[in-house]
Amino acid sequence: MTPHELVAVLEKHERWLKNRSGGNRANLTMTNLEGSNLAGVELTQGKLSGANMAHCDLSNANLSHADLFAAHLTKADLTGCNLYRADLRGAHMRGAKLKRAILKEADLRGGALLYGGNGANGGKGLDFVRSDLSGSDMDDAMMSNANLSGADLTDVSMNGADCEGALMAGATLMRSTMKNCNLARADLRGCNLSGVNLQGAILRDANLNGAVLAGANLRNADLQGAKMEGTDLAGADTTGANMARSAENFSIQIQEALHNHYTWINTNGAMGSRADLSGADLSHIDLHGVNLSGANLRGVRLVSAKMRDSLLIMCDISAADLTGSDFSGAILDGATLRGTNLSGARFDGAGIGWVDIKGPDGKPTGRLWAANLTGSNFTGASCVRTNMRGANLAGCDFTGTDLTGAILSDANIRDARFTNANLTGASLPPPPDPDD
Repeated sequence: MTPHELVAVLEKHERWLKNRSGGNRANLTMTNLEGSNLAGVELTQGKLSGANMAHCDLSNANLSHADLFAAHLTKADLTGCNLYRADLRGAHMRGAKLKRAILKEADLRGGALLYGGNGANGGKGLDFVRSDLSGSDMDDAMMSNANLSGADLTDVSMNGADCEGALMAGATLMRSTMKNCNLARADLRGCNLSGVNLQGAILRDANLNGAVLAGANLRNADLQGAKMEGTDLAGADTTGANMARSAENFSIQIQEALHNHYTWINTNGAMGSRADLSGADLSHIDLHGVNLSGANLRGVRLVSAKMRDSLLIMCDISAADLTGSDFSGAILDGATLRGTNLSGARFDGAGIGWVDIKGPDGKPTGRLWAANLTGSNFTGASCVRTNMRGANLAGCDFTGTDLTGAILSDANIRDARFTNANLTGASLPPPPDPDD
């Protein structure tokens, strides 16, 4: 197509948009426009499926509602381009510039292309083509509610982009840079986010079930309320990240177990059932003030969980992983935490001592049941003013633990290690007799 022919098409399209006589909707399907200067053109609702616009200058152009199905936009300049609700299924946009582009509600899923003649079976068929945006620059792009399901976004730059509510399930985002990107309520199920820089990103209420975030940078990211069942966070940097998740963000089985336990507690066992969450992954859960007394939490993962002021009396939390969790003000009297990893956890003002066993009539029997923390790892934990009176702390590792003002009187500390621990104002039992 010659430049004069293209200008004529654009003029007729503009007249068509304004409902003037002589107007005609632009039909540039399969047209070769490679390298053309189309900056600022008005092609709203234009037909451009399969068009070759590689290396084109489309900066500040209006392509809203345009049909760009399987279009070739490799290394095209789409800076500030309006692609609102554009059909970009199966588009080739490798290395394109999309800075400040408007992609709200755009469809960037893969697309099925018809082939025929000399196929493997000698006839016609469909070939599914994945949208390719790898290496593109999408900084500050507006992509809210866009559909990028299954798209290839490897090595893209999406710093500051607004992707709120975007559908990105199954997309590949390896090594992408998404600093301060807004991904609130985005669907990222099964996404490959390996090595992605999500520093300061907003992922509130996002669906990250089954996503791979191995080696990702999540420093200061906001993941509050995000669904993360089966999410791979191996080697991810979560320093300063807000990853608190309410029970509603976990599986139905876990939600039902918590609900039934609540009923069991409040009816004194007449209704509901004791929670059995042994081996469950409850990492980053927010159960502030919950009553899980008597629950079976053996082998549970409560990494970085928010458990402040919770009641866990007589719970079995043995062989569990509570790394980096916050149990400040919690009551764990009589609980079993034998062999549990408590490194980096906070137990400031918590009670992990003994409890008075009550009889069937609800009256105290005078028999004390002590918390059992045999062989637990408190390395680097904060236990400021923690009450561990009468607890079994045999073989515990308190290396580097802050035990300022902690109460350990009457506790069993045989073979416990207190290397570099802060024991200022702590109340300790007399050292065990080596001959005993």
